[in-house]
Amino acid sequence: MELTKIRNVNEKREQEFNKLGVFDTADLMRYFPRAYLDLREKQLLKFAYHNDIVLTAGKVLSIPLTRYYKRGGLVKIVCEQEGFTFSVIWFNQPYVASKLKVGEEYLFYGRVRCDGFETSIVNPTFELCDKVFRLKGIVPQYTVKGSISQKLMRDAAKLAVDLEKPKSIIPFDLQAKYDLQDLFSAYREVHNPSSFESMKKASDRIAVEEYFALISAFKFIKGGKEQVRINRYDCSARDLLEFIANRFPFEFTQGQKNAVNAIYADMTGEKIMNRLMQGDVGSGKTAVSECAIFIAVKSGYQAVMLAPTEVLARQNYQAIKKVFPDYNVGLITGSMTAKEKREIKLQVQNGFINVLVGTHAVLSDDVVFKKLSLCVCDEQQRFGVAQRSSLLNKSILPDVLVMSATPIPRTLSLIFYGDLDITTIPDKPKMRIEIQTNIVPQHKYMDMLNFVKNEVKDGKQAYFVCPKIEGDEEGSVISVTELYEDVKLKLNDLNIGLLHGKMKDKEKNQVMQDFKDKKIDILVSTTVVEVGVDVPNASVMVIYDAERFGLSTLHQLRGRVGRSNIKSYCFLFTKKTDGTAIERLKILKDNSDGFKISEYDYKMRGSGDFMGDRQSGKFMSDLGSLNYSTESIFLAKKISDEFFENGKSLELVKEVAIKKYQKLKDITLN
Repeated sequence: MELTKIRNVNEKREQEFNKLGVFDTADLMRYFPRAYLDLREKQLLKFAYHNDIVLTAGKVLSIPLTRYYKRGGLVKIVCEQEGFTFSVIWFNQPYVASKLKVGEEYLFYGRVRCDGFETSIVNPTFELCDKVFRLKGIVPQYTVKGSISQKLMRDAAKLAVDLEKPKSIIPFDLQAKYDLQDLFSAYREVHNPSSFESMKKASDRIAVEEYFALISAFKFIKGGKEQVRINRYDCSARDLLEFIANRFPFEFTQGQKNAVNAIYADMTGEKIMNRLMQGDVGSGKTAVSECAIFIAVKSGYQAVMLAPTEVLARQNYQAIKKVFPDYNVGLITGSMTAKEKREIKLQVQNGFINVLVGTHAVLSDDVVFKKLSLCVCDEQQRFGVAQRSSLLNKSILPDVLVMSATPIPRTLSLIFYGDLDITTIPDKPKMRIEIQTNIVPQHKYMDMLNFVKNEVKDGKQAYFVCPKIEGDEEGSVISVTELYEDVKLKLNDLNIGLLHGKMKDKEKNQVMQDFKDKKIDILVSTTVVEVGVDVPNASVMVIYDAERFGLSTLHQLRGRVGRSNIKSYCFLFTKKTDGTAIERLKILKDNSDGFKISEYDYKMRGSGDFMGDRQSGKFMSDLGSLNYSTESIFLAKKISDEFFENGKSLELVKEVAIKKYQKLKDITLN
């Protein structure tokens, strides 16, 4: 239903809602509160700590002070709360000055900043505390922008629920069996809670519904895995052993040997292979995948390897060419010229290319194979299910090997890879040396730079990684270009390179090649280097604002060094001095097992955050900031499994599930 059907929502405000990703009443109903204020107990600011997120009230004592600077400006007021004075500051939001009145009491929601003797709240949302507001008990707080106030959002969300009247797609008998709350009442409770207990129960109920639809959609799209093999391989075990002995200058670990055995058993069995191979950073997954490729090409078939970035695709291309000198290996990427692409496509179609490596360009409809039998997806979690499916459609029942160097928590792998056999390579090559990880506080910054300088002077290389291409309005997060200029200034006798996602592919490839060729001493980058980049000479990884990354991402970044037998270091630079941020970084410092780290990450960040927005895509964005438990995911899977096993009326659920998640091509795991 159109948003303008809601009271006080005109066309101008409808546009403001659109900026929040809300385009109709169904979206609005699923726009969940980011927090709740318990007005039954007043939250006092004087007990808050630096960087706490608070919901608190204060009376305005001063006329708003507005200042303008070259890069923006600020609005500042002084407030009082039971004799305690504090300031409230907004950066680059001059319009708030006209909305504040001296003597009025406002509710503020934002981050606390303690500088010396002054306590401030930075960039908070706010609204007037009137008598009616105080009587509401538990009040939801939403992410709002522009002319959309908290009050408007609360009223609109409640009305959207009444207009939509959501109904469950879970059959009534299963709802009754598992004592599921009515979905309509669950949505009403989330947007207008009577108690925190009932709100939590309602959140879990909504999560069960959403995950039931999602898991069911995955099942419909993935299809069954018990498909009888069409392609027959005549590669013997002896052939495979000779290939490993002749092509790899190292002995496989036991984990690699187990993975090769499982893949060989799959590919010589009666059913097609559908296998997920998980391996920590540096565990040797690429070598194992090359064994699978050998089985295919030795038997006269074609193989394809899909990579998420051009840098990784080119790296894989060079590695496979080296291991397969007797076969024709091709590369196709988005940055190649039209003529180059046409030539490769023709060679793939006539069977001249035995192994094709590429990025999403492989998925184009005009990339046609003559005899494709094996599909390998590198860094599987970066691809959506529909993308993987489009690759599989290029052959009749091909064998599938998907790989991930991002350890996936058991909770998620059991659910979203339920149709795949899972192989884990737990060990690392024997030549690898443990990476020394240190948390670096701000006052040790120059000491760290001097250490890096000495490493480079000794012939090594280093990465400097920061979280964003652009900084934030407060200046608390350094941008990659600012970091690049800072490192160039402080280490001016070294060769510094810059790499980020907004650069053209040709530029990125050149920078990466220069780094591999040792023309660049230090590479300043965003997380574009997180996945698969292999520069054995790099011995130092410096991560800025490390507390802003998830543990699994930090572990991936750390894995860019320590890829040879030279001693390597990872420095976690942070301005934080205590609290949860330091606790998380200590977990990384004290652990090198990516699977343990992923479980810590999952527990600390929660299921909703673990599957939230990210540069690589969106996953379950409908659940947004809904606070639900892991148990609700398991329950949804249990209900979905029972639903399919009993052969109930699948068509209705299929229609709703696929429609609900029609953007499955964008679904990835963080």
